[in-house]
Amino acid sequence: MKRRALKPAERLDWLRLARTSGVGPVTFNALIDRYGEPGAAIEALPRLAARGGRAKPQRPATRAEAERELVRTEAIGARLICACEPEFPDRLFELSPLPPVITVKGPLDPDERPVCAMVGARNASGVGLRFAGDLARELGARGVVVASGLARGVDGAAHAGALETGTIAVTAGGLARIYPPEHEALHRAIAEQGLLISENPPDHVGQARDFPRRNRLISGVSLGVVVVEAAERSGSLITARYALEQNREVMAVPGSPLDPRARGANRLLRDGAALIESADDVIAVLEQARRPSVEAPSGFEFEDEPLDPDRLETEADSVRERIAELLSPSPISRDELARITGAPARAVLAALIELELAGRADISPGGMVRAAYPESDPAQSF
Repeated sequence: MKRRALKPAERLDWLRLARTSGVGPVTFNALIDRYGEPGAAIEALPRLAARGGRAKPQRPATRAEAERELVRTEAIGARLICACEPEFPDRLFELSPLPPVITVKGPLDPDERPVCAMVGARNASGVGLRFAGDLARELGARGVVVASGLARGVDGAAHAGALETGTIAVTAGGLARIYPPEHEALHRAIAEQGLLISENPPDHVGQARDFPRRNRLISGVSLGVVVVEAAERSGSLITARYALEQNREVMAVPGSPLDPRARGANRLLRDGAALIESADDVIAVLEQARRPSVEAPSGFEFEDEPLDPDRLETEADSVRERIAELLSPSPISRDELARITGAPARAVLAALIELELAGRADISPGGMVRAAYPESDPAQSF
């Protein structure tokens, strides 16, 4: 995807496509690659959804809905940035797939200084909270911006420790929805001194599916991730996994083997994460991590011109129902689907896009796919 300024009408279409039910980040990026501009992709949505087996007509988000979101965004003092626009953060522009749009609030520029994420247990120990706050404070004093997810526990301690020097909070819900409620003062302080980021509309209430996407942005905006305390099934380990996929550094603070909250972090250390005992350790890792920004990779071989929609639809016809049969509630990779079917990767992705638009597949940004069920009401609420 090329960086470029959008005309007002095109920007509105970009937001409409991003907010259409069934259009996740993978599908959004693939549609832009295929059709070249969002208006053409929106026109194609009902036909593609019908090809995938959708019973009810696909209803793209309307211009009025998109306009209301832009007005609401401005009313709360935030701004919406589309993935192709020049002001989209450099490190997020490296992600594949790109988050189609983000809403941001606050004066901090994430590209001005190195960013390090810090995540951990919500029910953190007193020692863990103190360590996270002290580490964030010292990193901030040495020019590092601390990013986290504004959750209870380690996240909150990290934000509070770095508040005066710069912190980024990525939220699962919209920026007008403060969660958890006890972080209202912290949320407002970050909006005034740091930066709030969300992929969702301002009034969106965060759901379970939104938290992995939030974790992906926490690691994506950073050069590395420090895990302070995390149980073996902690969401912090999802952030660490995304960091590895994004070629970010993974660091962990060792903890007592007697404390269940330390097992996830200790496992990361056994698997090769950098051991962190002080800010010096983090700085040393981040110095090695600094590298030039790169253009976001495309899922297709060619990107300068839109892909041939007719050719892709013909290829999708030959493999779509076979792929649908292979899907189950357990995730499978797109690469594995291509291997099993013997179909080209582009044909598999084209078929999956149609199935996702039909509500029959769920494609995660990490490349895993699982079966889904058609929505009872395709309407998208803004």
